[in-house]
Amino acid sequence: MAQWFQLQKLDSNYLEQVDQLYDETFPMEIRQYLSGWIESHDWDTVATSVSLATIRFHDLLGQLDDQYSRFALENNFLLQHNVRKIKRKLQDHYLEDPLHMAMTICKCLKEEKKILASALKKEDRKCFSQTSSMSMKNQYRGTVVVHQIADVLNLAGQIQETLVKEEMPEWKHRQQIACIGGPPNACLDQLQTWFTAVAEGLQQVRQQLKKLQELEQKYTYENDPITQRKSSLEERALVLFKTLIVNSIVVERQPCMPTHPQRPLVLKTGVQFTVKIRLLVKLQEFNYQFKVKALFDKFRKFNIFGTNTKVMNMEESNGSLAAEFRHLQLKEQKATGNRTNDGPLIVTEELHSISFETQLTQPGLQVNLETTSLPIVVISNVSQLPSAWASVMWYNMLTSESKNLSFFLSPPQVTWSQLSKVLSWQFSSITKRGLNDEQLSMLGDKLLGREAVGNPNGLIPWTKFCKNVNEKSFPFWLWIEGILDLIKRHLLCDFIVCIMGFPGTFLLRFSESSREGAVTFTWVEHSNDDVHLHAVEPYTKKELAAVSFPDILHNYKVMAAENIPENPLVYLYPRIPKDSALARYYSRPTEAAEPMEFESESDAVYIERKLISVSEFHSSRLQDTMMPMSPEVYGELTRIINPCPSENVLTDPKTSQKKNDD
Repeated sequence: MAQWFQLQKLDSNYLEQVDQLYDETFPMEIRQYLSGWIESHDWDTVATSVSLATIRFHDLLGQLDDQYSRFALENNFLLQHNVRKIKRKLQDHYLEDPLHMAMTICKCLKEEKKILASALKKEDRKCFSQTSSMSMKNQYRGTVVVHQIADVLNLAGQIQETLVKEEMPEWKHRQQIACIGGPPNACLDQLQTWFTAVAEGLQQVRQQLKKLQELEQKYTYENDPITQRKSSLEERALVLFKTLIVNSIVVERQPCMPTHPQRPLVLKTGVQFTVKIRLLVKLQEFNYQFKVKALFDKFRKFNIFGTNTKVMNMEESNGSLAAEFRHLQLKEQKATGNRTNDGPLIVTEELHSISFETQLTQPGLQVNLETTSLPIVVISNVSQLPSAWASVMWYNMLTSESKNLSFFLSPPQVTWSQLSKVLSWQFSSITKRGLNDEQLSMLGDKLLGREAVGNPNGLIPWTKFCKNVNEKSFPFWLWIEGILDLIKRHLLCDFIVCIMGFPGTFLLRFSESSREGAVTFTWVEHSNDDVHLHAVEPYTKKELAAVSFPDILHNYKVMAAENIPENPLVYLYPRIPKDSALARYYSRPTEAAEPMEFESESDAVYIERKLISVSEFHSSRLQDTMMPMSPEVYGELTRIINPCPSENVLTDPKTSQKKNDD
């Protein structure tokens, strides 16, 4: 911008010469609007390369779009119209020949320099007799320029500190939450815009300092402020630029197996995983300049197979500078003789990390860059996945450190308010709806006891969440994981959202006695002014693989005393006919074939049959150890079944449950 700024200070006769340089093929408005951008590029080089000229041409159109947006914010319709008109003319003239545009700009800049040189030469002759006075003026101007550059660097430093110490940590924390099922993380585009703007400003300052050096060599004055402060300003600009670049490399997408997209940060040996790296400083000269290498930590010996080196390039979708590793695999190195890499932790509690290293090399500048993934868990068998995922959740709930690989040597406790939120996320990732307060209260009752649920700061140790309390029980988390897997495999997502959790004539419940996950249903029976609850023996994954759960609800029968099968499941709350609510989830029966005569058994038309669940009315068959009912749900169920105060009140189902448990 310095050259254009100096031109505008010249007398009118020189300004007329500048005006003659520009016409409709390259209007002066472009020179005015985009002066800083134009002067930041070496057009002598651009004018010798068709590919580079093409890139700069499209960059220029993008700059005009940005300028158009700024005028739109100012509601300046006239200037918006001018920019749109200029863009169309440029496309008409240079779209097929962008090299011509580069040559035009190069010529204009050179002619401007000639005009400036001529004006300065005349000014020198005119003021030759006033050398001392002129020296003082130039000294003053040099002081102003130095102070302006110092102010720009101070502002850039403040913005950079905010980006590095506030915005970046906040984004990384949001990424952690998104990894364990929380709200989707905000994209990096806004951060990239901020980082890039600061980098462009610092680059322009460094170019200005180079031009000041040229002036310093040409015009030397005693006590010249440029000479005195140029070195410190250059060093300050370089340090800021290096710091910005070092902090701009991030793991945009954490390591994840495509086979388990909802379980990132858990990798199985021999299974491909993907990970994506991004540089938030988007400068055209950085394209294809960064070669990124993936490295595994040294805690346990693993080899990374696949293409573990990638070059960062500008993506067509959003123009970001990124490198995506798509086909990486881990394979553990087999130790000869006795194993020496056994650590103090079990496999699903061992944390590892993958680092990514690269280097920026430019004339007079060399910067090493490195970023690290969030801690990952490496498993060798898919049966270890639930426990490994528990470790990932626990870590990202409790810390923002990226390299605390010894975390599970002494894992901290978590509050119920933290854990309940994450548990709800696990259900919403499958059913698209999280758990409500009543459902979370029941889970908290199971994990902490009813008295402790009311305290959101109640602490839960890692061992209580994911360890066997005794030989007869199984970990709380593995029970939850079994339910989640049951829903994912056998309960349609829209079906479970439709009916899970409401009271009424019958409701669904998950069994507490099944580690692998099982589901049952409870219904209400009225007899002699009494109300009874009945629960069917839970259905496991094996049974649900044979008959879908909606079909079980549709066809379920109970053998009454007269040996007449009846379906007791009639209504959903509030008195909605079951088949009206659930009919679209039933399997559609095939049309019966028309009866016909046949000559042999092979030609017979068979009568259609169904697999139907039938129960005999015995309490031992119909009751199961169920997830305890919270007082709120129990009270609501009582109110719905007995809407009138004069009717009988339900017996507490936990009484019959305790009796059954005994």
